[in-house]
Amino acid sequence: MRFAILTHDHPFPHWDLLLEAGSFCRTWRLLSAPDAPGMIAAEAIADHRRAYLDYEGPVSGGRGSVTQWDAGDLVWLSCRGIQTTALVRGRRWNGRLTIRSTLARPDVVDVILDQGPAWFHSHVTATAVHSKRWDI
Repeated sequence: MRFAILTHDHPFPHWDLLLEAGSFCRTWRLLSAPDAPGMIAAEAIADHRRAYLDYEGPVSGGRGSVTQWDAGDLVWLSCRGIQTTALVRGRRWNGRLTIRSTLARPDVVDVILDQGPAWFHSHVTATAVHSKRWDI
């Protein structure tokens, strides 16, 4: 599986976080820069086509354009209730990714990245061996 973060200039400058989930990508609009320290507020938006994992350029329907800020490998760890957890390994993002929502506003989430390539490498093998297919 893969992930991507796209810089998108419409309807206002923001970043789209895409996590591959079978034939589509679960997608969130990051409300601050992906390299901001601490938690990043985000909004759940419509699922995107997998083609956007590799795409850069204009978006149809006059919806601006996108460029790739980061991309890489994704290993799903869990998807339970209001929390989704995965390992990501990209050019900029490396580590454990947690996306948490509240029951009051499930469309608004906090995105937390615990950085650490060493952490990723030490856990990804065991996770891949014991991973299950998650219905995400």
